[in-house]
Amino acid sequence: MAESQTEKADRIIDKAIFAAAEFQQFDQEQTDRIVEAVYKAGLNARISLAKFAVDETGMGIWEHKMWKNVIATQLVYESIKDVKTVGVISTDPVTGITEIAQPLGPIFAVTPVTNPTSTAMFKILLCLKTRNPIIISSHRGAAKCTGEAVRICYEAALAAGAPEDCIQIIPSGSRDFTQLVMAHPKIALILATGGTGLVKAAYSSGNPAIGVGPGNVPVFIDDSADIPFAVSNIITSKTFDNGTICASEQAIVVEEKTEQKVREEFERQHCYFLSPEEIAKVEKVAITAEMSMSPFIVGQSVEVIAQKAGITVPEGTRILLAKLKGVGKDYPLSHEILAPILAFYSAKDHNAAINLCIDLNYLGGIGHSAGIYANDEKTIMKFSLLINAGRIVVNTPTSQGAVGGTYNLLPPSLTLGCGTGGKNITTENITAKHLINVQRVCRRRINHKFADADQKIYFDENCNETVLTKEYHKNH
Repeated sequence: MAESQTEKADRIIDKAIFAAAEFQQFDQEQTDRIVEAVYKAGLNARISLAKFAVDETGMGIWEHKMWKNVIATQLVYESIKDVKTVGVISTDPVTGITEIAQPLGPIFAVTPVTNPTSTAMFKILLCLKTRNPIIISSHRGAAKCTGEAVRICYEAALAAGAPEDCIQIIPSGSRDFTQLVMAHPKIALILATGGTGLVKAAYSSGNPAIGVGPGNVPVFIDDSADIPFAVSNIITSKTFDNGTICASEQAIVVEEKTEQKVREEFERQHCYFLSPEEIAKVEKVAITAEMSMSPFIVGQSVEVIAQKAGITVPEGTRILLAKLKGVGKDYPLSHEILAPILAFYSAKDHNAAINLCIDLNYLGGIGHSAGIYANDEKTIMKFSLLINAGRIVVNTPTSQGAVGGTYNLLPPSLTLGCGTGGKNITTENITAKHLINVQRVCRRRINHKFADADQKIYFDENCNETVLTKEYHKNH
């Protein structure tokens, strides 16, 4: 008799439960030995996995996916290798509180088609570091390359003494089965990296989830900025793996007084401003009727996009720019597009430019990331205080800057929290500390401010907060 979907899910999760029970007995040294072995194996396979990912998905640039694999292994490992994730992790001599790290249990991790091997290895390293078995669900368009990354990591983990079935991957292609595993009562946490629908399903599963919101990253080039430097950085970021990182720039906003300088600099650095007629053609191939990005242009080169749109652009064009007059459904290219296409806006003044960035942010990237190029600290802080983004990247490529570990000291991560605005639990870059339960051993420490106060006066209705506050602090 054929195994039912429910039986299959139970079998996979039961294996993870047994692995969790064994993993919980490991000390920090055993755990770290496994993590080191897996990081080395993943790093050594960085090139073959990058090529495999491009061959299978048809997205991006293998040299850039190689760098993603490096970030997901070497940089992530270096950021977590000395973090305590087993047993006592801290003791406060003043409060007497001792903190103890405990694993969560089986973690269900969903990986995207845009970063299939790097995200898988990143999540595996975090889960192994925190002694949590991981069950991976790959995107159906990247099942083979993700499966190869999982195989490499699992074999390295077993050779270093890890429990059997500490890393598993479920068959891809069945959304129903993915949701069945997601909602299984023995899943401790879901790590969801993917489209909005997938993340919503994770949060609706009944299990705890860490998901990510979409990015629609605005970048403000202030008149105090070094314009050639800003443009060069934006190109470095937006062309990285053909724009497939969700933190890549989506719109450039400038003031009218600097518009011409910025335009000329983009053109000097081999970017192309579309005519109104060309914008209309690109809109049709880049954005669907539902106002979502077309999967057929995600991670594609300028040449491929131009060919699909039926337009001719200069040879060697690096990015297509569309000057728009507004934000929203009447301006399709104002939405998130994971490809080398940028919206371009000119605002009458400084305040209008920042307001445009806020509008773009609220169109579909609340809580994610934003960028600013400026050499005036007041402008940087004004922008940062007004924009709703978990990461405000200053004078830095937003793709590499938001992911962290290269241009700044944010924790290197391929899962970027977007806070409550993006319907997430945190605005942080997800790392090992988010995958442990912390027990707090609270030793007896009398709060003498309260214990020494006259308890009777709390029952006196004539005593207001002034009297009670004075009593609370009277002997201290």
